[in-house]
Amino acid sequence: MLIKTLPVGQLETNCYVVTDERTLECAVIDPGAESGVILDYIEQNKLALRAIFLTHGHFDHYLALGEVRAAARVPVYIHERELEENSRDAARLAANGPFERYAGGDEIIVGGLTFTVMETPGHTMGSVTLRCENALFTGDTLFAGSCGRTDLGGDMDTLMDSLRRIAGLEGNFEVYPGHAESTTLDTERKFNYYLKYAVGAFPLQ
Repeated sequence: MLIKTLPVGQLETNCYVVTDERTLECAVIDPGAESGVILDYIEQNKLALRAIFLTHGHFDHYLALGEVRAAARVPVYIHERELEENSRDAARLAANGPFERYAGGDEIIVGGLTFTVMETPGHTMGSVTLRCENALFTGDTLFAGSCGRTDLGGDMDTLMDSLRRIAGLEGNFEVYPGHAESTTLDTERKFNYYLKYAVGAFPLQ
C-alpha cells in the first residue's frame, strides 16, 4: 500500500491517495481543493481511481470533489448523517452528489486493499475513520497532539467516546489526520491530552 499525502486548499486539508501498488488501483480520501494537483498525481503515476471517500461533510474536505469525480466517474462514499437536513453543511454537500452511503463495519475493496469504516462521530455527527491495513484515516476526529473542534455541529461527549474507541483498537497504527502531520496511535496514547482524557487518564481542564 502506498499513501500519498497532498495538503490542499487554504486550510491545508490532507487529501490522501491510497494505492494498491500491485494493481495501481487507488482511492482518494477527502479531495478538499486543488483538483489539478490530485488529478496530476493520479495521471503521472498511471493510477486507476476506483472510489472517493469523505471522512465528513465540511467544505474543506470536498471542494474538489466534482472535478475529481468527473475525471473517473467513480462512486463517492459518505456517512448518511452528513446528509441529514439538520446537518450544518447538508444542503451544500448534497449539491455535490449523488453519494453512496457507508456505515460502521462496511468494507469497500479497492484493488487488493480493504477499507473498513469505523463510525467516529463528534466533530460532526457523521464523521468516520477509515481503516486500511495498518493505517487509520481519521479525518478531523483525531490529530497529532489534538482532536477536532465540536462547535460546528458536533458534540464533545460524543467525540470523547469516539476517541476512546480509537484508543481501544488493538495494536499500533499509522494515523493520517485531516490536517497537519501524521502520527502513530501509540504516540497519541502516550502524549495526546484529549485521547488520554477520553480513556480516563485524568480530568479535562
